[in-house]
Amino acid sequence: MEPIRKHFGNELPFTLLLDYKETKSPQRELPDHQHDWYEIIYVYGGKGSFFIDQTFYEMRQGDVIVVPGNTVHRGFPDNEEPVTSSAVFFSPGLILNQPYSESYAYLKLFDAAKQNKQYKYTLSPEHAGIVQNDIDAIHNEREQNRTDGGQALTLLLHLTLLHLNRYCLPQTAGPLTSNTLLPDWFREALSYINDHLNQPLELSSLAGRAAISPAHFSRVFKQRLGMNVTDYIATKRIFAAKDSLLQSSGTIEQIAMACGFESMPHFYRTFKKITTVTPAAYRRNSRTH
Repeated sequence: MEPIRKHFGNELPFTLLLDYKETKSPQRELPDHQHDWYEIIYVYGGKGSFFIDQTFYEMRQGDVIVVPGNTVHRGFPDNEEPVTSSAVFFSPGLILNQPYSESYAYLKLFDAAKQNKQYKYTLSPEHAGIVQNDIDAIHNEREQNRTDGGQALTLLLHLTLLHLNRYCLPQTAGPLTSNTLLPDWFREALSYINDHLNQPLELSSLAGRAAISPAHFSRVFKQRLGMNVTDYIATKRIFAAKDSLLQSSGTIEQIAMACGFESMPHFYRTFKKITTVTPAAYRRNSRTH
């Protein structure tokens, strides 16, 4: 399924948008999507997972997730204890067009995230409090709607980015080396899985495509994603099934088969394990919201 492209309307008074302290609903989260603007997510509490650039991250209190522009991502709040977070969206032009920003790379955290394939950072309580204050200041400024609000928001955004650069990146970071990057075969394997969810995906065949041993494939997969190959494939298939349940009129059996499940009992067990509800209940409950 192709990712959705989210657009931010030109009618916005500033090229900055804030979703302030929202408790996320699993039923109302966008499917895989991307947008031109950059995004900063700060987690106040709750549980959930976040998918970005073919990687899953657990979300907990004090976490910061940075989303560079045009990067496919989506959130998965926990059904029982959903995440409460703030999200700051901004046009990179708001940073790059400032004359005083040329000597300091305010977007270097986003550049490092793309290069290192690391998008989540966990702040200490002290630093989390500072970033929370930064977000509160942006929220309060937007609420005031002053004539000079655009200038104030730009300054507050720069301060927030400066703090994030200080707290999320090592102060004496050396040059990045190739061993910090994902191996090419690993990225290709993730892409192949994503594009062939409706087909059989066995560890041995995936390892064969990568020209490595199944044991090495499985070990690296677990280290990089925090879950084994089978669980990752099952999770991706259920995510695809959830999207289809909401966006198509196909029967549950048709959707299960299209997402690569060979039997309905297996599909029902896996769906209930990951979402805590049945496919029919998920479709019914989502359409009532």
